[in-house]
Order: sequence, then C-alpha cells, then structure tokens
Amino acid sequence: MAEDMVVAIDPGREKCGLAVVHKEQGIICKTIIATPGLAAAAANMAATYKLTTVIIGSSTTSATARAELDAIHVNGHKLTLIPVNEYRSTDEARKRYWRDNPPRGLKRFIPTTLQVPPVPVDDYAAVILAERYFGNQI
Repeated sequence: MAEDMVVAIDPGREKCGLAVVHKEQGIICKTIIATPGLAAAAANMAATYKLTTVIIGSSTTSATARAELDAIHVNGHKLTLIPVNEYRSTDEARKRYWRDNPPRGLKRFIPTTLQVPPVPVDDYAAVILAERYFGNQI
C-alpha cells in the first residue's frame, strides 16, 4: 500500500531541500539544510511524522545521500528510499516559488521567467519530487 505522506529530498552538493508532503493536504513542512546534516534532518523529520517512505531525487548527489539514508532506522523500521526523476524539477520549483511569492514593486512588471528567486528553492524542488511520486501512483 502506498503512503499518503512522505519525506521528500532534493539532494545537492552543498544544500538539500527537505519536505514532508501529504498526498491530499499538500505541504506539511519544508526546509533547506546543509548537505552534511542530511541524514540527521531526514531521520528527525521521519521520526517526527512517523514516516518510513522517503522520496529522493535521482541525480546530482543521490547515490551518496542514499548510502547515508540507507543506514537510518526510525522507530525500528528501515527507511524505504524511492528514487524519483529530478529532470527540470528546479525549473518547476522556481515557478512554484514565484507563484507563492509574487514579485513586488517594480519587479512585478518583469516576467518571473527573467528573474532569479532571491532565496534557494531546493525545498520547493523536494515538494515537486513528492508530487511527481504521488502523480505516478494514480
């Protein structure tokens, strides 16, 4: 049976996006952390929300991240790691960022496709990966 809520990870060399996403309710929480803290942060999120299913992007530093996460047990259960294709997830994350945080002032007249978000969007990319996972279940 598929999980209704998952931890999603967009792994990166320097920073990682993490999110807890519910299939129906959407984003429960999201954050960006430094890559060296990934295993601890993922374990904490999984324990806090009593989850064992982890969605992880399949490129960049995925192999290294998966090796670290493979050793984690939450409440006596090993994490189930499910790779999801990351192709263009950062582009989608930027669009989602601008949808949630529209430009203000004079910047609102410049198309968002020509702007770079003022903050990293790795957390949004993690959400996109979870949505792709849930979308493939239908």
